[in-house]
Amino acid sequence: MSARIAVVGTGAIGSSVAADLIDAAQDVTMIDQWPAHVDKMRADGLRIEMPDLDLHVQVNAHHVCDLASLKPTFDIALVCVKSYDTKWATQLIEPYLAADGVLVGIQNSMNDDAHAEIVGRERTVGCAIELSATFTDPGVVIRNTTRTGTWLTVGELDGAVTGRVKMLADLLSAVARAEISTNIYGSKWTKLVANSMTMGPNGMFGLTNWEAARLPGMRDISVRLGAETVAVGRALGYELEPVFGLSAEEFAGDINDVLGKAMDTLNAHVGKDAVTAVIQDRWRGRRSEYEHITGLVVKKGAEVGVDTPFNSAVFEINDQIDCGLLDMSPDNLDRLKMLLAEA
Repeated sequence: MSARIAVVGTGAIGSSVAADLIDAAQDVTMIDQWPAHVDKMRADGLRIEMPDLDLHVQVNAHHVCDLASLKPTFDIALVCVKSYDTKWATQLIEPYLAADGVLVGIQNSMNDDAHAEIVGRERTVGCAIELSATFTDPGVVIRNTTRTGTWLTVGELDGAVTGRVKMLADLLSAVARAEISTNIYGSKWTKLVANSMTMGPNGMFGLTNWEAARLPGMRDISVRLGAETVAVGRALGYELEPVFGLSAEEFAGDINDVLGKAMDTLNAHVGKDAVTAVIQDRWRGRRSEYEHITGLVVKKGAEVGVDTPFNSAVFEINDQIDCGLLDMSPDNLDRLKMLLAEA
C-alpha cells in the first residue's frame, strides 16, 4: 500500500512536485487556496511544461475548505507554501497527519522549527530544494529545471540517517536528484546563502537571473551578499553544506570562489529565462518572500552581532518596491550602490 501524500500549497513548486509524484503512481492529494487553480485542475488536469517533457496528469485537488468534510488521514504532508504562510498551512494539515506521519517543508528559508512547534519534532523532516518554475495561469506551470537538473536533500532535524529519510529520498527521486543530509540546518542555510545572492537583489530589477548577473558590478555585490549570509550562519552555529549537486571538493576553498561557483551553478541549472519568485509574486500583485530571505539574514545578523550592510541595502530597496515607492528596474542598481557607499 502506497503512502497517502498531501501536497499543501500547489503553486509553481508544489504543483511540480505533486505532478511528478502522481506520474510515479503515488497517492497524492493536492490542497490549495487559489480557487481558480483548483477548479481548473479538477476540470482539465495539471500541466507541467519542462524543457524536455510536457507532463499532463489528472489530479485529486481540493480547496482548503474541503478538508473538514473529507476528514482524510495522510502519512506524508509536503508543505509547499510561501514562508509567510507556513504556520497557518501547517496548522491546517496537522489534524489530518497520522500519529506516525511526517511533515516536510519544501520551501525557501528556515521554517522547520515552526513546523516542529505545531506537529512535533518527531513528525518533522527538513528539506532543501533547487527547483525553478513559473506559475501565472491556473492549471499550468512552466518548469525551468528538468527532473535530472533539479536537486534536493532531506534530513532529520537531529542529523540521524533513519529509515524514513531514506524512504523520503527514494520517494522524491521522482522529482529530482535526491540526497540525504546529516546537516539539514546547514543545507538549508546554504540554500539561503544562494537565495540571498539571487532572489533578493534580482527581485529589485525585474530581470531574469542571467540578465541580472550581467549588470555591471553585480557579481561582486552578490558574492558580498552571500559572504554576509555565511557569516551570520556561522555565528548561529550553521556550517556550509554542499548543495545543488556540487561535491565536497567543489565546495571547498576560498569562500568567495565557493559562493561564485554556487551562484553560477544555480544560474546554469535554472536557465536563461528563469526569474526569481519575488518577481513572479510582484507580477501577480502578491506579497513576496524577501522578508524571509534577505530580511531573515538582516534580522539574525542583528541578533548575533554580525553587520549586514549589503543585505540591509537590498532589503531597504525591496521594501520600498513592495510599499509602492519604487518600481522593479535595473536603475535600482544605482540606488543600491548609493546605499552601499553611504553605509
